Amino acid sequence: MSILNFDETLGRLPERFFVSVIMERSPSTSAWTDDCWEAVGVTVAADSAADKVVKIYDEQGVQRYLHSGFKLKLHVDECESYYHNLMSPTPRCYVVADPGENEVPVPMLVSLSFDEAHAYLEGDETVYSVDIPPELYRWTEAFVLSHYVPTKKIKRKLTDWKESGQRREKA
Repeated sequence: MSILNFDETLGRLPERFFVSVIMERSPSTSAWTDDCWEAVGVTVAADSAADKVVKIYDEQGVQRYLHSGFKLKLHVDECESYYHNLMSPTPRCYVVADPGENEVPVPMLVSLSFDEAHAYLEGDETVYSVDIPPELYRWTEAFVLSHYVPTKKIKRKLTDWKESGQRREKA
């Protein structure tokens, strides 16, 4: 059994991944809207395909569209968010979509950072969470292992203001 040398593995990690988003349109049961849209998956693309949308499925009123041309890159300052995502019971990939024409959501960003996705959610963008593909999971895991060191939480020691001779000023 050979031991995996992590430093050698890091040299082979790609700097970025090209991904595509699968969006699904299905009939709505609501009287207020005709269709329901949802991101149902993210898939790793072979190369940096141009921004295009291709219908890949059409049966029983359900259509799926493949939106390609997204680039996923990891950032060192987001390592803690990646770490918590990977440690969660269901690691997720986040798809940020912008309501396009006729309220049809158009994916505009793919991220593995919950913090980034949450920031877009607070800005009233639509954010879908989908299962993370195995290739992206392994890539993110290797990135986190090489760049993230959790900091130990230290409880502050309270100062006794009466004993130290300092007075609190009234506001």
